[in-house]
Amino acid sequence: MSRSSLTLKLGVGATALAFSFVPALSARAAGGVTYAALGDSYSSGVGAGDYIDSSGACDRSPNAYSALWAQQHSPSSYTSLACSGAKTTDVIANQLGALSTSTTLVSITIGGNDVGFSRIMQDCILDGTTTCVNEVNAAKADAKANLPGKLATVYNAIKSKAPNAHVVVLGYPDFYDLSKDCVGISQESRTAIDSGIDLIDSITGTAATQAGFTYGDVRSSFDGHEICDSDRWLHSVNFLDIEESYHPTAEGQANGYLPVFAAKA
Repeated sequence: MSRSSLTLKLGVGATALAFSFVPALSARAAGGVTYAALGDSYSSGVGAGDYIDSSGACDRSPNAYSALWAQQHSPSSYTSLACSGAKTTDVIANQLGALSTSTTLVSITIGGNDVGFSRIMQDCILDGTTTCVNEVNAAKADAKANLPGKLATVYNAIKSKAPNAHVVVLGYPDFYDLSKDCVGISQESRTAIDSGIDLIDSITGTAATQAGFTYGDVRSSFDGHEICDSDRWLHSVNFLDIEESYHPTAEGQANGYLPVFAAKA
């Protein structure tokens, strides 16, 4: 398998996609919830399947947590501009058009691609433990130095465009159950990767709180359902559909992300 075939999707321009639902006779719908989902592949639903053709390379799925929440709660409007590979700069450039002063609810996952998440996972698979650990450590240093400022910038942009919205920021699940051993990359690499995710989640939670947003930590939801677990909700390396690697399955979106978002929304 060549290196190029293992390249996970990077930032691409978002194409607007909106789903509107007839308001249900519920208190939430009666309140006129206007919901916009922003962010990267963990919000677009990469790995959950059934991608919407019109979303193109953004790979938005009706099985993403945002779409599932909209199906259950029938907001007055639901728009997803979440896009596979998006960085904080992509959200600012391509996704803020979903927001307005009438937006009342926003969700977002963002930050992993800003520290080279996809490239690191590719190199961990292809180049072995030493490269993997070194790249994770370099990414952690980058995250400490630069990610808080990048998150603050995108969060401030969201507040400026949607000043009346309740904003829910969601983190990333740990990839590996470190209590288990399984075929694949080394335990040392798995430990390093999870530590990098933990740092990103910590930085994200702090930045979200400082912005006045609500943070949802999904790591405990995925406990017992990580890679190396028998009932996993995350794709391992999928050579038949490589971009789905290390993303939540449909079950991960429905049982991992959705309950956390619903509790915070």
